Amino acid sequence: MPQVKAYAAQSPDSGVAPLPIQRREPRPDDVVIEIEYCGVCHSDLHTAYNDWGITTYPIVPGHEIVGTVRAVGDAVTAFKPGDRVGVGCLVDSCRECGSCEHGLEQYCEQGWVGTYNGVDRHDGTPTYGGYSERVVVSDRFVLRMPESLDPAAAAPLLCAGITTYSPLKHFGVGKGHRVGVVGMGGLGHMGVKFARALGAEVTVFTRSPEKVEEAKKQGADHVIISTDEAQMEAAAASFDFILDTVPVPHDLNPYVNMLKRDGTLIIVGLLGPVEPSLHTFPVVLGRRRIAGSLIGGLPETQEMLDFCGEHGITCDIEMLDIQKINEAYERMQRSDVRYRFVIDMATLKD
Repeated sequence: MPQVKAYAAQSPDSGVAPLPIQRREPRPDDVVIEIEYCGVCHSDLHTAYNDWGITTYPIVPGHEIVGTVRAVGDAVTAFKPGDRVGVGCLVDSCRECGSCEHGLEQYCEQGWVGTYNGVDRHDGTPTYGGYSERVVVSDRFVLRMPESLDPAAAAPLLCAGITTYSPLKHFGVGKGHRVGVVGMGGLGHMGVKFARALGAEVTVFTRSPEKVEEAKKQGADHVIISTDEAQMEAAAASFDFILDTVPVPHDLNPYVNMLKRDGTLIIVGLLGPVEPSLHTFPVVLGRRRIAGSLIGGLPETQEMLDFCGEHGITCDIEMLDIQKINEAYERMQRSDVRYRFVIDMATLKD
């Protein structure tokens, strides 16, 4: 198997450092991709540090991958060398269950295979992510990148983009709807862009008065300071949808109260218990819904990329040399990035 350069964590406290890894020889349905850019997601940090207790070391993070096809297997017809392509959070699934048959591989009933920290279904080897020179992926899980998009700024669309696009599309957000977005980080600013492009009136909820102008710059029609009781009371029962992108425990009750009858609070950021507990009176009395959403399947992710190409939507990014990845993780923990780091993988050659 070919050896390639990569950056990996070898323990929870090792940091991310150079480590050669093995990539498999291409199978008939495989696409060999030379990686040019890789976004840095909070999931990368959590997995490298084993914050969720599920990491198998060594771990090569990275699931917002953009690169160029260098070779394809004999059975591949959709891609050819020279194509610019992307790989997101998934590299395989069972391909047979009801979810997979409907192009919802992220809900695979037998469990999908992550781009990193997963196990290959065919040979049992670990999957390694995009902090590396090349990746080999089945063609079903490779996406075509629109030529109109800056490839570096498009890389985070493969996670942050689809995470926010999928629920907005699934719940039918469009013209005439009032949409709230809670949080103005990597997910939140993409939620604002998508909701606006879908025709909705968009309000950002933030605890930080200094983010008001930034939220409006991103396209928000209105901004509400969530700690201002008067502002929150004035907006009660006025939203069709609220997209909650905050990744840490926080009080959901005020946002339930912001919903109209039959309104929907969509959680995409928080994985874990709800603290403080949720009061169900407003949910029951207003027939309101609290829903969750996980990235998107391959057809929907391609739809999202094409939508971005048509509307000129990309992520706001800060470019990063891979040698500074540990510094980037420290800054992410301080929320010191607007809004996503992207690694220039050419620096790996250095």
